[in-house]
Amino acid sequence: MNPSLPPSAEPDVLRVRDRVFADLADLLARYGLRLHHVADGEKIPGSFWGEPEAGVIADNVYVRDDTPLHSMLHEACHLIVLTPERRAAVHTDATDSDIEEDATCYLQILLADGIPGVGRERLMADMDAWGYSFRLGSTRDWFERDAEDARQWLGERDLLVPRFGQRHAA
Repeated sequence: MNPSLPPSAEPDVLRVRDRVFADLADLLARYGLRLHHVADGEKIPGSFWGEPEAGVIADNVYVRDDTPLHSMLHEACHLIVLTPERRAAVHTDATDSDIEEDATCYLQILLADGIPGVGRERLMADMDAWGYSFRLGSTRDWFERDAEDARQWLGERDLLVPRFGQRHAA
Protein backbone atom coordinates (compact mmCIF):
# COMPACT_ATOMS: atom_id res chain seq x y z
CA MET A 1 0.00 0.00 0.00
CA ASN A 2 1.18 3.55 -0.62
CA PRO A 3 2.39 4.43 2.89
CA SER A 4 1.38 8.08 2.46
CA LEU A 5 -2.30 7.30 1.83
CA PRO A 6 -4.93 5.84 4.11
CA PRO A 7 -6.39 2.59 2.68
CA SER A 8 -9.66 4.29 1.72
CA ALA A 9 -7.78 6.89 -0.34
CA GLU A 10 -5.84 4.52 -2.61
CA PRO A 11 -5.78 5.84 -6.17
CA ASP A 12 -7.63 4.18 -9.02
CA VAL A 13 -4.88 2.15 -10.72
CA LEU A 14 -4.92 -1.07 -12.72
CA ARG A 15 -4.93 -4.15 -10.49
CA VAL A 16 -4.04 -7.79 -11.09
CA ARG A 17 -7.78 -8.55 -11.24
CA ASP A 18 -8.08 -6.20 -14.24
CA ARG A 19 -5.95 -8.41 -16.50
CA VAL A 20 -5.75 -12.10 -17.43
CA PHE A 21 -3.58 -13.77 -14.80
CA ALA A 22 -2.11 -16.20 -17.35
CA ASP A 23 -0.84 -13.24 -19.43
CA LEU A 24 0.90 -11.80 -16.36
CA ALA A 25 2.37 -15.17 -15.39
CA ASP A 26 3.61 -15.77 -18.93
CA LEU A 27 5.37 -12.41 -19.07
CA LEU A 28 7.22 -13.10 -15.81
CA ALA A 29 8.03 -16.69 -16.86
CA ARG A 30 10.03 -15.26 -19.77
CA TYR A 31 12.48 -14.10 -17.09
CA GLY A 32 12.47 -17.31 -15.08
CA LEU A 33 9.99 -15.99 -12.50
CA ARG A 34 6.90 -17.68 -11.10
CA LEU A 35 3.79 -15.62 -10.37
CA HIS A 36 1.67 -16.84 -7.46
CA HIS A 37 -1.92 -15.85 -6.75
CA VAL A 38 -2.70 -15.25 -3.08
CA ALA A 39 -6.33 -15.54 -1.98
CA ASP A 40 -8.25 -12.38 -1.08
CA GLY A 41 -7.72 -11.43 2.54
CA GLU A 42 -4.56 -13.55 2.87
CA LYS A 43 -1.18 -12.03 3.70
CA ILE A 44 1.09 -11.56 0.68
CA PRO A 45 4.42 -13.34 1.30
CA GLY A 46 7.51 -11.20 0.81
CA SER A 47 5.65 -7.88 0.58
CA PHE A 48 8.02 -5.06 1.57
CA TRP A 49 5.30 -2.39 1.85
CA GLY A 50 2.51 -4.71 3.01
CA GLU A 51 -0.79 -5.49 1.36
CA PRO A 52 -1.85 -5.04 -1.33
CA GLU A 53 1.71 -4.58 -2.66
CA ALA A 54 3.38 -7.52 -4.41
CA GLY A 55 5.90 -9.70 -2.62
CA VAL A 56 9.12 -11.38 -3.71
CA ILE A 57 11.00 -14.42 -2.50
CA ALA A 58 13.79 -15.77 -4.74
CA ASP A 59 12.24 -16.51 -8.18
CA ASN A 60 8.69 -16.00 -6.92
CA VAL A 61 6.38 -13.00 -7.17
CA TYR A 62 3.24 -13.02 -5.00
CA VAL A 63 0.09 -11.03 -5.77
CA ARG A 64 -3.57 -10.83 -4.84
CA ASP A 65 -6.38 -9.62 -7.06
CA ASP A 66 -6.13 -6.17 -5.45
CA THR A 67 -2.36 -5.86 -6.05
CA PRO A 68 -1.61 -2.91 -8.34
CA LEU A 69 -0.10 -4.01 -11.66
CA HIS A 70 2.69 -1.46 -11.24
CA SER A 71 3.61 -3.13 -7.95
CA MET A 72 3.70 -6.59 -9.54
CA LEU A 73 5.92 -5.29 -12.33
CA HIS A 74 8.15 -3.32 -9.98
CA GLU A 75 8.84 -6.24 -7.67
CA ALA A 76 9.33 -8.62 -10.60
CA CYS A 77 11.80 -6.20 -12.18
CA HIS A 78 13.75 -6.06 -8.93
CA LEU A 79 14.34 -9.78 -9.42
CA ILE A 80 15.01 -9.52 -13.15
CA VAL A 81 17.89 -7.06 -12.71
CA LEU A 82 19.67 -9.29 -10.17
CA THR A 83 22.23 -11.96 -10.87
CA PRO A 84 20.88 -15.49 -10.32
CA GLU A 85 22.95 -15.79 -7.13
CA ARG A 86 21.56 -12.58 -5.64
CA ARG A 87 18.03 -13.41 -6.77
CA ALA A 88 18.15 -16.76 -4.97
CA ALA A 89 18.86 -14.95 -1.69
CA VAL A 90 16.04 -12.39 -1.98
CA HIS A 91 13.29 -12.34 0.61
CA THR A 92 11.11 -9.22 0.72
CA ASP A 93 13.82 -6.56 0.13
CA ALA A 94 15.39 -6.92 -3.30
CA THR A 95 17.60 -3.89 -3.87
CA ASP A 96 20.80 -2.54 -2.49
CA SER A 97 21.58 0.43 -4.74
CA ASP A 98 20.06 3.51 -6.33
CA ILE A 99 20.98 2.35 -9.83
CA GLU A 100 19.19 -0.97 -9.32
CA GLU A 101 16.11 0.95 -8.15
CA ASP A 102 16.26 3.22 -11.21
CA ALA A 103 16.79 0.25 -13.53
CA THR A 104 13.83 -1.50 -11.92
CA CYS A 105 11.56 1.50 -12.49
CA TYR A 106 12.70 1.84 -16.09
CA LEU A 107 12.30 -1.86 -16.87
CA GLN A 108 8.81 -2.02 -15.35
CA ILE A 109 7.74 0.71 -17.78
CA LEU A 110 9.16 -1.26 -20.71
CA LEU A 111 7.50 -4.49 -19.59
CA ALA A 112 4.10 -2.80 -19.35
CA ASP A 113 4.04 -2.89 -23.15
CA GLY A 114 3.94 -6.70 -22.90
CA ILE A 115 0.65 -6.76 -21.00
CA PRO A 116 -2.43 -6.55 -23.25
CA GLY A 117 -4.38 -3.38 -22.55
CA VAL A 118 -1.75 -1.75 -20.32
CA GLY A 119 1.31 -0.26 -22.03
CA ARG A 120 3.84 2.24 -20.78
CA GLU A 121 1.55 5.28 -20.95
CA ARG A 122 -1.00 3.79 -18.55
CA LEU A 123 1.68 2.36 -16.28
CA MET A 124 3.43 5.74 -15.97
CA ALA A 125 0.08 7.37 -15.10
CA ASP A 126 -0.52 4.71 -12.45
CA MET A 127 2.97 5.20 -11.03
CA ASP A 128 2.32 8.95 -10.72
CA ALA A 129 -1.10 8.35 -9.14
CA TRP A 130 0.43 5.92 -6.62
CA GLY A 131 3.09 8.42 -5.57
CA TYR A 132 6.34 7.33 -7.23
CA SER A 133 8.72 10.24 -6.85
CA PHE A 134 11.27 11.38 -9.41
CA ARG A 135 13.61 14.34 -9.56
CA LEU A 136 11.89 15.90 -12.58
CA GLY A 137 8.41 15.37 -11.20
CA SER A 138 6.45 12.96 -13.38
CA THR A 139 7.37 9.43 -14.27
CA ARG A 140 7.22 10.35 -17.96
CA ASP A 141 9.68 13.24 -17.52
CA TRP A 142 12.08 10.95 -15.66
CA PHE A 143 11.70 8.14 -18.21
CA GLU A 144 12.21 10.40 -21.22
CA ARG A 145 14.73 12.94 -19.88
CA ASP A 146 16.51 11.71 -16.76
CA ALA A 147 16.97 7.95 -16.96
CA GLU A 148 20.11 7.64 -19.07
CA ASP A 149 21.94 5.90 -16.23
CA ALA A 150 19.16 3.30 -15.94
CA ARG A 151 19.10 2.75 -19.73
CA GLN A 152 22.88 2.32 -19.79
CA TRP A 153 22.87 -0.06 -16.81
CA LEU A 154 20.09 -2.18 -18.36
CA GLY A 155 21.81 -2.11 -21.76
CA GLU A 156 25.06 -3.42 -20.26
CA ARG A 157 23.05 -6.38 -18.94
CA ASP A 158 21.12 -6.98 -22.16
CA LEU A 159 17.81 -6.08 -20.48
CA LEU A 160 16.66 -3.16 -22.65
CA VAL A 161 14.82 -5.36 -25.11
CA PRO A 162 11.88 -6.95 -23.28
CA ARG A 163 11.26 -10.65 -23.77
CA PHE A 164 7.80 -10.57 -25.31
CA GLY A 165 8.52 -13.47 -27.67
CA GLN A 166 9.68 -16.92 -26.65
CA ARG A 167 10.62 -17.77 -23.09
CA HIS A 168 14.22 -17.50 -21.93
CA ALA A 169 15.85 -18.64 -18.72
CA ALA A 170 17.04 -15.74 -16.60
